[in-house]
Amino acid sequence: MNKLEVQKKLENRNGSEGASSQGGATLIEVLISLLILSVGLLGMTGLQTVSLRNTQSAYLRTQASIASNDIVERIRANLQGVEANSYDANAGAATAACNTIAGCTAGQLAANDIAEWKAALAADLPAGAGTVCADATPEDGTPGTPACDGVGNLYAVKIWWDEDRDGAAEKRFSLSFRP
Repeated sequence: MNKLEVQKKLENRNGSEGASSQGGATLIEVLISLLILSVGLLGMTGLQTVSLRNTQSAYLRTQASIASNDIVERIRANLQGVEANSYDANAGAATAACNTIAGCTAGQLAANDIAEWKAALAADLPAGAGTVCADATPEDGTPGTPACDGVGNLYAVKIWWDEDRDGAAEKRFSLSFRP
C-alpha cells in the first residue's frame, strides 16, 4: 500500500468523500426551521393583536359602567329632581350656581348633572353619547333616537360609543334602575 491508497482509506473512514452528496442538507434544515419559527411568531403576533383589541373593548365597557353608576348616584342624590321628572329625557344645561355654595334648584341641578355627565361621556369614550329617561324597554334606540317611551317609574341609562372608531357609535351599555 502506497501513500495515496492509505490517504484514500483515511478519507473514506472520515466521511469526507460522502460529504459532497449531502452538501446543503443542513442549510435546508435551517431554512425549514426558520419557516416554522416564522409561522409560530406570526401566530403569536395575531394572538397579541386580538388580546389588545379585547383589552381595549373591556376598558371602554368599564368606562361606560362607571359613567352609568355616576349618573345613577347623581339622580338618587336629587330626589326632588326625580319627583319633578327633571331627569327624564333632559338634554342638560350647565348651571354655574350648582357648583357654588349658593346652590340651585332641583331642576337646575338635574340639568347640570346631565350636562356634566354627557361631557364626561364625550371625554372618556370615543364618540360617547348617552341619555337618561323613563323607559320600559332599555335595550333599544340609537344615539340619535334613544327610543324612550316615558312609561312607568323605571329609569334607563343608555350609553353609546364607537368601539372600532369607524365613525358610528354602535356599542351600547344599558342600565335600568328605580330612583
